[in-house]
Amino acid sequence: MEACGTAHHWGRLLLSLGHRVKLIHPRYVRPYRRRSKTDRNDCDAILEAARCQDIHPVPVKSHQQQQVQHLHGLRETWKKSRTQRINLLRGILREAGIEAPTTTAAFLRAAPTLVEGLAPLRASLHIVLAEINVYEQCMADCEQQLKRWHADDAIVRKLDEVSGIGVLTASALKAAVGQPERFANGRRLSAWLGMTPREFSSGERRKLGHISRQGNTYVRTLLIHGARAALLAAQRCQQRRKN
Repeated sequence: MEACGTAHHWGRLLLSLGHRVKLIHPRYVRPYRRRSKTDRNDCDAILEAARCQDIHPVPVKSHQQQQVQHLHGLRETWKKSRTQRINLLRGILREAGIEAPTTTAAFLRAAPTLVEGLAPLRASLHIVLAEINVYEQCMADCEQQLKRWHADDAIVRKLDEVSGIGVLTASALKAAVGQPERFANGRRLSAWLGMTPREFSSGERRKLGHISRQGNTYVRTLLIHGARAALLAAQRCQQRRKN
């Protein structure tokens, strides 16, 4: 089957019935499709792609893997909604000529007092502040649930020991990767995540560009942010030693 919506559900169902399931990524099916997109042409394209030995199938995700990924998706949605409302408040206060603190934590502490100066919008802005508090609580509950789910997980605990990686990144990485043994080495995993350089080569010329960004965007973002935080922490520690 093509690895599209509900494919993992049907894959688990067919596996329970004793079938051998092979999911093919849609990106590798598309080149084999001839002419218009129809069910017949899609079926022929999937069969042709499945015959190619160099195309690796997508592993069927377990129900728990998908639940963890859905939980991460919910947290990311709540985080974006919280950021939108914070930016909305900043914009409204800025247009009214009210100076607000730069950092988010200081701004949220001062916001209930700042909105009192906008009498016509006061009630509506307090609703926005309440929404921000709700989203923060939802994100905190989501993180606590992830910690409870992975409290006894040996792989998550081992990943958590790496500098710059916490339970959030470790659980997302484990849910996305599934079985790490399916990758021959770390470079294959990095390429799957889209963190290896994009290559433009021809003949004797070889050019490496930026990272390919062709893998799991969410997990790659968490890893990059974690690496940046670990680097900043190491620089601060080094600066303290010099002082």
